Amino acid sequence: MTVAPTIEITRKDKRSRLLEIVHVIREHDMIKNFLKQKNPKEIRLGLQELGPTFIKAGQLLSTRPDLVSPEYIKELRKLQDNVQIDSFETIAQIFLEQTGKSIAETFASFEKQPFASGSIGQTHKATLKDNTPVVVKIQHPKVEELVNTDLSLFRQAIHILKFAPDISVINPKEILNEIQTALLNEIDTQVEMQNGEEFYQLNNATSIIEVPKVYREYSAPKVLVNSLMPGKSIQVLVNQKLSDDPKKAAQQKKLRRFIGEVLVQNFIKQVFTDNFFHADPHPGNILFYELPQNSTKLPRYQTTHQFQKTLGSTDIDIATQKKLPACRLVYLDFGMMGHLTPNLVDGITNIILALNTKDTRLIGQAILAVCNRTGKVDEEDFYEELGVFLQPYMQMGLGQIDLADMLFSILSLCRNNNLQAKSEVTLLVKAFASLEGLVAQLDPDLAMMDVVRPFARDYLKKKLNLRNELEDHALLMAQAIKATPQIPIKVERLLDIFMQGQGRINFKFKEQDRFFDRVDQLVNRIVISIILAALILGSSMLVMGGQQHPAIYNLGVCGYIISFVLILFLVITTLHNHYKNKQ
Repeated sequence: MTVAPTIEITRKDKRSRLLEIVHVIREHDMIKNFLKQKNPKEIRLGLQELGPTFIKAGQLLSTRPDLVSPEYIKELRKLQDNVQIDSFETIAQIFLEQTGKSIAETFASFEKQPFASGSIGQTHKATLKDNTPVVVKIQHPKVEELVNTDLSLFRQAIHILKFAPDISVINPKEILNEIQTALLNEIDTQVEMQNGEEFYQLNNATSIIEVPKVYREYSAPKVLVNSLMPGKSIQVLVNQKLSDDPKKAAQQKKLRRFIGEVLVQNFIKQVFTDNFFHADPHPGNILFYELPQNSTKLPRYQTTHQFQKTLGSTDIDIATQKKLPACRLVYLDFGMMGHLTPNLVDGITNIILALNTKDTRLIGQAILAVCNRTGKVDEEDFYEELGVFLQPYMQMGLGQIDLADMLFSILSLCRNNNLQAKSEVTLLVKAFASLEGLVAQLDPDLAMMDVVRPFARDYLKKKLNLRNELEDHALLMAQAIKATPQIPIKVERLLDIFMQGQGRINFKFKEQDRFFDRVDQLVNRIVISIILAALILGSSMLVMGGQQHPAIYNLGVCGYIISFVLILFLVITTLHNHYKNKQ
């Protein structure tokens, strides 16, 4: 396989690109709007004008409710890849450079006109030499160089943003890191290839789920070949009107409910069994199609209950099956995937269990376990704020809750308390919110938690080891029994300590550190005021007594100047703190 030649972007190219970016940013007032999370339409128009890298960055931000507001998410989802389609000659040259073979040598047929084109690449239908239909995704020329150029300019822009006022909603450096990771993964076909192979092994032929096969032998760093999958966006099924015939309408509703249940059950499997999930399950990435009557694709039956028992040398295996509908769901696009560690999965499970109890303290403790601490955290304050926030939601049903708005509010609350949810968690909740929206359109009466509950019960059974639990409780009981006779002795020792005046009790009240900081500031100001008064008084004496001595007189004037500068500094600092606290 030959390696494509590196296209060098000169300093002149960077300078002209920077001037173009600055012009568009000023025209749409993008920095101010973005920092204040206002006028999302202006941001969208600016990103579209700036081209592929910025469009992709906006699309990625639309999947991050922890970084931008719900209004921004809705607007950024409208971003379209408005890129020029590359000619067949250009595509053929890139394919030859990447694979070392021509298109004619590799494929029996190849459609010159792409059926889809995005900011990173364009996709063509083709047929392998054995007549297998495939899709070939080929990266646009200079995309990698352009992305790296724009990212380097982004990094330079971060230094400018440090002069912006403090904000609690977003962190520019964090956003840049997220965009950089996602974009570099997007332009590295090897990542999507690996994700596609793993997702295929874990989910293909599960119930009615299908996953395209990756043809690694025909792929390269900038070329990806997958099997061509039938079907149209599941949104077509969602928008399909119910029949006027009551029987047909009932069948349509039954099918939609079944598909909704399959989507939820499969997603829960991805998260809690595979620990590897599709992070962008929007309708464009899920296809739906109906099978012809004579089709033999995938099992026609699905195992619903299975009983296994060994009696002596005899193995008993009983299974019940149900017939699957004659339709299939196809997952596409594996550029954005989530990986979870077993510990993180346990933490997420604890949050779900805590939400069931409606105990805000337990919920808070579970959230703390899946967050990184970016500063000092007052846990009591966090529990109190979380309790106030969750109170209205405790009275709502799942269908009444706007998950995107709730998520953004919770993550903003965490950020205000120096807590940062791990990126895997925010990606998971975003994916769940996208799926919940799709399922709600398929069947508004389907409660996702009812579908999840049986799976959660099985998960807890597997995690719960009754023998270990009994042993742990027995050990604790033995320790308690052993310690009980020592209680009177310990009480007597405690009383002796107090009688001898050796006891010490530590008190800590709410916002104690903040109170002492304010006291410290107050004392410092009093000391500075005393020093200033002494400086002004001493300077006055020097000026009055130094009329005949220029050196002494000048020393007194210098004292006045120093006093005036210090007073001016104190006034500016006080006004700045006052303005900052009011924001």
